[in-house]
Amino acid sequence: MRAAFVTPPPGLAPRTRFDLEQVPGADGLFTLTAADEPGVRLFLLDAATYVPHYSPRFSDAQRDVLGSDVPEAHLFVVANPGTGGTTVNLAAPIVLDPSTGRCAQLILDGADYPLKAALAQAA
Repeated sequence: MRAAFVTPPPGLAPRTRFDLEQVPGADGLFTLTAADEPGVRLFLLDAATYVPHYSPRFSDAQRDVLGSDVPEAHLFVVANPGTGGTTVNLAAPIVLDPSTGRCAQLILDGADYPLKAALAQAA
């Protein structure tokens, strides 16, 4: 699926066009690859699958970013695999409208969710 960010994700400017693909055999694990530069890739986890109790609250302005009410929006967290284990970014989820492919990485207000949470503890 083509994913079109409404603004470039932090650290990936000026890129806004990405390909979102599920990793075969890994339920809820996706790659997000820059459409114009295949070497730029993130791993995303379906939040409902990997962090089922994660329920960030978005401001009205953040909800309006995708341009309309998106009742079927998909929520993803960025995964960072490392030698000490995998961490997930709970402070800046990616929200995707599956009907249009429009998405945004929304930076949450406050300190309720960490930038790097151990995946095992986040779940």
